[in-house]
Amino acid sequence: MDKVIVENSVEVSARDPWYSAAVAAVVIAGVFSLIVIVLLSVNHYHFKITHENRALKLEEMKLELAKTEYKEQFLADIRQFDLEIREEKLSRVKFSRTGGYLLVVALAIFFGCLKFIQNCNKKLPSPQHQSEAGPRQLLQTRQANIAVTVTVVIFVGIGLLLMVRPAIDLGSGEAVAAYPLAEQIAANWPTFRGPAGSGISTYTNIPTEWDGASGKGIVWKSEIPIGGNNSPIVWDDRVFISGGHEEKREVYCYDADSGALLWIGDVTAPAMPGADEFEEPMEDTGFAAPTMATDGKRVFAIFANGDIGAFDFNGKNLWSKNLGTPDNMYGYASSLTMYQNMVIVQYDQGMGDDGKSRLIALDGFSGRAVWEVKRMVPNSWTSPVVANIDGRDVIVTCGDPWVIAYDAATAAELWRVDCIGGDLAPSPIYAGNFVLAAEPDSRLIAIRTDGTGDVTETHIVWKTRDGIGDITSPVSDGELIFLTAGGRVTCLQLSDAVEVWEEDTDGYFMASPSLAGGRLYVLSDDGAMYILKAGREFEQLGLCELGEDCFATPAFADGRIYIRGVLNLYCIGSTE
Repeated sequence: MDKVIVENSVEVSARDPWYSAAVAAVVIAGVFSLIVIVLLSVNHYHFKITHENRALKLEEMKLELAKTEYKEQFLADIRQFDLEIREEKLSRVKFSRTGGYLLVVALAIFFGCLKFIQNCNKKLPSPQHQSEAGPRQLLQTRQANIAVTVTVVIFVGIGLLLMVRPAIDLGSGEAVAAYPLAEQIAANWPTFRGPAGSGISTYTNIPTEWDGASGKGIVWKSEIPIGGNNSPIVWDDRVFISGGHEEKREVYCYDADSGALLWIGDVTAPAMPGADEFEEPMEDTGFAAPTMATDGKRVFAIFANGDIGAFDFNGKNLWSKNLGTPDNMYGYASSLTMYQNMVIVQYDQGMGDDGKSRLIALDGFSGRAVWEVKRMVPNSWTSPVVANIDGRDVIVTCGDPWVIAYDAATAAELWRVDCIGGDLAPSPIYAGNFVLAAEPDSRLIAIRTDGTGDVTETHIVWKTRDGIGDITSPVSDGELIFLTAGGRVTCLQLSDAVEVWEEDTDGYFMASPSLAGGRLYVLSDDGAMYILKAGREFEQLGLCELGEDCFATPAFADGRIYIRGVLNLYCIGSTE
């Protein structure tokens, strides 16, 4: 009798519809999982190959844009192709995400049902009386069924919730943004003279009192391993400078709050094949005169011998290369700037008619050239600026004899003016609908920006020969212009260049002037900061001595000034 009961029990279990359903689910879920894995692998491989090829083709199209006569049509083709790349990326990301969620659900069903089958196939206990064995087995089966059902429902529910999450937006959001937003740039000091190279800080709580001898107002002071004449740049809690000599070119990352040297990056790169022998630059220029640039995720540095490199904020070298030995009589000194995910290099050199000068945009991720434009100008030491002019992002450059504006995205030339000459060092600025360009020790020129082509005869608003230095760049609040030359500070009216005031100081200025909180900050080469009222009447608000020679332009942040001395980097601010 007991034997019959056991055999009947096994027979009933084998015919249990839950058992049959579980077997079928294991087979279906297993096959489905394999199919999804194959499809995800193919999608990933296809995206990796096609995306790299299409990205390379896009860069080639951008380079070709500068050569074609049909710029508008070709630009439209570039934009359409770029849109197709983005749409394909979005589609494949969605496919991978959905496939991943389905795979999780399928594997959950597979292993859950497999566990249920194993429980059903466990070796039955020794024969017992029907009154004892039947209810116990029935209870265990029901409990197993309930557990498996609940588990599967939970996993399916999680999968469905994940699948209906909002789609990824490639046009916004930190997770997909390839470059910083305008608000982030304005809140930091990412290039020489800050956002747009204007020399203007958006913060009003900038320090006005400090003293290097007593330590008053000095938050921290950190030694610089190798010297250089470049200016600090700042992004959030990081401060960057570079240093270099004949044997070594380095990037230094400091903690903005403590002054700790967080890491040192080596940018020494192999010389280009067939490169000319490098001649050591003048001592006043040095190997590390160009100021670095950052997009908030990566930081870029270039040196006098053409070495350029990129690092992430943890100090990992992303890429390094050599652009070729620059033919520059005093030593290459143009600072870098950024546009979206590109680092912009003004590589002026040679005599002008030899075709050596170039404006180059390098992809920030890989270091590959996105576009490159030849410039028929000789060696210069000015830095390019990127500004939003008339609703368009424009790169403005100065090189004897031209001030040239380029479309930042495509490098298409917008306009040019023949108005400056000589050994150019001051960088241009954009202020009050004018581009201002300086010819050292000679004149300042204001240019209207709504022209096309050569607008030399039509778009020069005014020229002045007063107050122009040989190195320092101007700064303007949109109404007044402030200039330094030697130890003299001059204020002009922007609309017509009429002199408002001019004053001599006891200093000598190699750092460019800056504006913050309605005040003009001018740093002398002996480390004295002259703080003047940025208004129509001359008024000296303060004089702060650092006690160390300084030749670099300061960087400004929220409640802080970062000053590079010959030997040390300083953070000025409240010590309370």
